[in-house]
Amino acid sequence: MLEVDGSQKSGSGTILRLAIALAGILGEPLHIYNIRENRSQPGLRPQHLEATLTAARLCGAEIRGATLGSRELWFEPNEIRGGEIHAEIGTAGSIAMLLLTVLPLCVCAKRAVNIHVVKGGTDVRHAPTINYLKHLLLPTLERMGLKANLTIRKYGYYPKGMGEVSMKVEPCQKLDPLRLEECGKIEELRGVSVCTFLADRKVAERQARAANQYLRARGFEAKIKVVNDMSNPLQKGSSIVLWARSSAGVLLGGDAIGEVRKVSEVVGREAAENLFKEIEAEATVDIHLADLLVPYVALAEGNSVYLARSMTAHLDTNLWLTQKILDVKFQVTRLDNLYRIEKMEA
Repeated sequence: MLEVDGSQKSGSGTILRLAIALAGILGEPLHIYNIRENRSQPGLRPQHLEATLTAARLCGAEIRGATLGSRELWFEPNEIRGGEIHAEIGTAGSIAMLLLTVLPLCVCAKRAVNIHVVKGGTDVRHAPTINYLKHLLLPTLERMGLKANLTIRKYGYYPKGMGEVSMKVEPCQKLDPLRLEECGKIEELRGVSVCTFLADRKVAERQARAANQYLRARGFEAKIKVVNDMSNPLQKGSSIVLWARSSAGVLLGGDAIGEVRKVSEVVGREAAENLFKEIEAEATVDIHLADLLVPYVALAEGNSVYLARSMTAHLDTNLWLTQKILDVKFQVTRLDNLYRIEKMEA
């Protein structure tokens, strides 16, 4: 049985999500304790609970301790079957985080997986926006051989959520390694600026304009799609994601979300600042991709390498946990202002 102490490293839900995914892939029972020990509200919150239950449905797992507030969980997976999977968070908990829990499992499923998630948050704090997954993570994974399609049916924001997303994933017999050793020349910047039931205040347009004002002053300009969304009358909100593509095939991103008393211009500038930090550092993955890619490069055959501008708590945690559970070795080397993350060949 895999034993994981959830208070180690970041002590966050990251450990729970990744441990469940890797246990399901290995087909080994998992015992995780001290769940989210370092958070102000330890234990399973609604989004963590639903992510656990969704993973269990996907791989026919038997679970104990799966209740709100629980700090200890037993997860005994069976075959990763695939098929139709339904999930309902019921709060503004992150849909993106739920999808990140089950996506590694989908790689090893027996057949295609159709996941439908309702009543959650698409764009909330402490999580990548749903358009970040759609336009940055999934295209990067497609480069490794994983085909997935994400459809946003309703945007959802804090505090009510009520977002709705579907994702279809084709199983992948073999993930290709990812080698991104130099940034190359930035050739294109794009983005998506969204607001829901805020068109009268031109929120999406203002976010996009502020982002481009910041980028233009630094020699760049993005083609930003403005979306005045009307999908969720119960919860207004906004978000923006920007991404840059280089001559070397590098994809870098930066996003931001709207909040109460946070003006649209601040949201747009924040996303642009986040993206420019990555471009300026000449990273080959942004700080979010750096940790999200860890389980996939660990599962890929052969050597993978990429450059990140920061060793974040999530990246450090994912490297630690993946090496603990899987028979893989990562090497981290400091190169001036970058960290070289290399998954070594067995």
